[in-house]
Amino acid sequence: MTLLAAARSAGRPRPSGERGEGASLFWLLAAYPLWWALGLGVLAIPFVAAVAAVKLVRRRSIAVPPAFGWWLLFLLAVVLSLANLGVDPPGVIPETFVSSLAGATYRFGFYCCVTLIALWAYNLVLEGALRRERLIRLLAWLFAVTVAGGLLGTFAGGFEYTSPVEALLPNAVAKDGFVQSLVHPAAAQTMDFLGYETPRPAAPWGYTNTWGNNFAITAVWFTVAAFCMPLKTKWRVAAVALLAVSLVPAVYSMNRGLWLGLAAIAVFTALRLLVSGRPGGMLALGGAGCAAVLLVVLTPLGTVVQARMDNGHSDEGRAFSSERAVELVVEHSPVTGFGSTRKTLGSGESIAVGPTPECPRCGGRTLGGNGQLWQVLFAHGIAGTVTYLGFALAVLWRFRSDHSPVGIAGSAVVGFSLLTMFYYNALVTPLLLTLLSYVLLAANSTPAPGALAAGPETENR
Repeated sequence: MTLLAAARSAGRPRPSGERGEGASLFWLLAAYPLWWALGLGVLAIPFVAAVAAVKLVRRRSIAVPPAFGWWLLFLLAVVLSLANLGVDPPGVIPETFVSSLAGATYRFGFYCCVTLIALWAYNLVLEGALRRERLIRLLAWLFAVTVAGGLLGTFAGGFEYTSPVEALLPNAVAKDGFVQSLVHPAAAQTMDFLGYETPRPAAPWGYTNTWGNNFAITAVWFTVAAFCMPLKTKWRVAAVALLAVSLVPAVYSMNRGLWLGLAAIAVFTALRLLVSGRPGGMLALGGAGCAAVLLVVLTPLGTVVQARMDNGHSDEGRAFSSERAVELVVEHSPVTGFGSTRKTLGSGESIAVGPTPECPRCGGRTLGGNGQLWQVLFAHGIAGTVTYLGFALAVLWRFRSDHSPVGIAGSAVVGFSLLTMFYYNALVTPLLLTLLSYVLLAANSTPAPGALAAGPETENR
């Protein structure tokens, strides 16, 4: 089958194909709560990436989405930066090439994994082996999963247990802080920056910031699935109810980055609707936004928002890490960076800050640990930063005229990634979800009969 024929057949029902060739991707997303509960979580991704690699190698030809060359250049920059793993800039805890290799391998490995899965998904969607609508609904399902995890973290923040995977690991390995974040299911991260211990939702994504990042990405696709695809009225009502309920964990996460990101997505979407000549859609979005704000202001949720705004918590530490990362890269390795993150000697207040028996992970700041932009800049230099930004900007430019629901949603997610890279790290699941959004955006440029390019439809059965 030629790529042209494959593109023409995209979107046609192929039940056997979706359950066959695309089954691994389907179960990665659909059963993610199970993987988290078992202690696999993101560790399930390499298994699916391996399947994707095998499937791609066996193909006679591989379709490549627009702007993908920028992403490949970014991966090349990541590889080149590994040569500097043994370089220690001043003011950081000394590391050797070998001691830095584990973290660098983890990042590069997962960059490759999400790339393989995204490329495989693109080919599956083009050929109709995975319908666009099915992929959108899978991302929408993950929003429901995120809300459920958020409610668990909000009202049962102390929930945690030893997972089967964790129980199989040697005790010394299982108790490592980083390993714990991967294999130990916990509903929330507990912090005390308000003067008392407060659980912040994290399930099933491991960290509160990752939870917030994925909340916003999947909320976009949930909205498309609920209001721009054929759906029974009762399910649309249920979708509205879920969106309203989702405000509770979104607020109690005290995640200012999430709040800013959702506002930015709403403004971006409103402008795209206005430009495309759909003022009605813009007004509907504005009305929903106003209703959400009123719901927060007129309920106890408003008190939580005010308390969070009055307590900056990590602002000074983030500023110190960002400034120090830029200084060291510019002065010592501007082109390729240092290959991985580094720990500073102390913090912005004192060089004596360090780990203690009560807090083994306390101590210096992680340079590159407070946002994707700073991580890419510090670890992979200007070469990595230019190619990473070039990819996102090329995608936004390439699909700037796609004002369909998928076009606006996909562009909103990519634009959201550009905003949140200042304070969120993208690896692993946020980057995977962003690349899958890019896949939908790219595949939407060859719309199939009955696809979402036509806009909302109603199905009342």
